[in-house]
Amino acid sequence: MKFKAQTKQNQLLEHISTQHLVVGIDIAQQSHVARAVNFRGILLGTPFHFSNDDAGFTQLLQWMKDLQETHQLNDTIIGMEPTGHYWLSLAAWLKDRNLEVVLVNPHLVKKNKENLDNTPSKSDIKDAFVIADMVKNGYYTFIKETSEMFMELRVFMANRETIVHRLVSVKNQIHRWIDIVFPELRQVYKHLIGSGSLATLRLFPTPADLQKLTVRQVIDGWKTVMKRHSGERRASELLALARCSVGAKHAEKAYKLHLQQLLAEYDLAMEQLQVIENEVAAALARIPLARPLLAMKGMSTLSVAGILGEAGDLSGYAHGNALLRHAGLNLAEASSGKWKGQMSISKRGRPRLRHVLFMATMALILNDEAFKRQHELNVKTKSMKPMRSVMKLCGKLARLLVTMAQSGEGYEPNRTLPMKQTA
Repeated sequence: MKFKAQTKQNQLLEHISTQHLVVGIDIAQQSHVARAVNFRGILLGTPFHFSNDDAGFTQLLQWMKDLQETHQLNDTIIGMEPTGHYWLSLAAWLKDRNLEVVLVNPHLVKKNKENLDNTPSKSDIKDAFVIADMVKNGYYTFIKETSEMFMELRVFMANRETIVHRLVSVKNQIHRWIDIVFPELRQVYKHLIGSGSLATLRLFPTPADLQKLTVRQVIDGWKTVMKRHSGERRASELLALARCSVGAKHAEKAYKLHLQQLLAEYDLAMEQLQVIENEVAAALARIPLARPLLAMKGMSTLSVAGILGEAGDLSGYAHGNALLRHAGLNLAEASSGKWKGQMSISKRGRPRLRHVLFMATMALILNDEAFKRQHELNVKTKSMKPMRSVMKLCGKLARLLVTMAQSGEGYEPNRTLPMKQTA
């Protein structure tokens, strides 16, 4: 499809013919609701409830066939909301049977509900009708086919994000534990999650444990878990602070058990994170585009994996602006008459892709000379606000990525991108 939004909308409308049975499905966890309309939006049949299993899917297929025979329709297009992960099984089952499945934006479904009856009421049957009506009007998108390599990357990066959230949570809890039980530890170690601090917490976590030891015993304990220990000076300082600690002295057994569990969770998260990052590196090695992207100064393995995992094959985009729209980084404006509102990003795309494109742009501004010069030019010469300059460079990066994917060429910092790209 061509890139221009109006042209794309016309093509989506022209795709719905007079022979189409347009089906809208409201997705839920255990049961779904389907409604059908023709190309004019006239309701066909009655609402159909079916379960989220093979038997229910088979009943849906028979219901659609009966409607096609009754109303003499030859084609079927099925629209649904990408609600969480509940839609994946149904969409895959239908596509395996060569049925056309499209997606509608949940945000637009919510806004179009009042078009039917001018009320904010909500029900599964009404939602299914709204989805079918939106598909009939061309407000849908095709499911982007993604190869196994890119799907793996997306799952890996989503898994990594979950692990990182757990890791941040457990680090915060370790900080809280130290503030309650041994707050003076902050005077000894600048980084409480460093090797020295963690070794101390594993061996003698509470001030009471340290008060029973000598400097030599502390050093001998460090040697059992660290190749390079902190030394006699730090051990002496640690013992002195332990003797006058103001930390909690009650429920010592409970606090020790809590710390052991926190450290075990921290170790598990770190181990899982390393496994995931190894798998990500192996997956990137199988994607030809990853090598020229990694050659860019400032593009890390995780940045490239995040972009390719969320965006898929970049050569399939008609233009870099299509990638921006997919990420929700395209500009939106509100204006009326003589009043012109401020431009802002739409945030109507994938949040993970939006985040990784932004962070990759920031890294390039710090490390790549071309991006750094352009940012300085925008801010100092053109008097552009720094964040607006960053958003503009996000667009440059998106166009650069799509161009590299389509041409197969590497990154040339001093080469300017063409103003127009052919679809």
